[in-house]
Amino acid sequence: MANPWTKKNPFLSMFLSGANAAAGRARNLWMQQAKRNQTAAVKQAARSWAKLWTPASGTKRKRRQ
Repeated sequence: MANPWTKKNPFLSMFLSGANAAAGRARNLWMQQAKRNQTAAVKQAARSWAKLWTPASGTKRKRRQ
């Protein structure tokens, strides 16, 4: 007699395919957000270093009224 636990189950296969697709989409969204955060952090660090190493402007111009 064949083992019933090793039989193919089409419903389980469809469920796992759907779950895998949902997990892939969630992973993709998470990776996109992580990349945006990383890019923003690098830009902020570059701005901070540039501000630190560049001299401040000496005089400010008065606005005309």
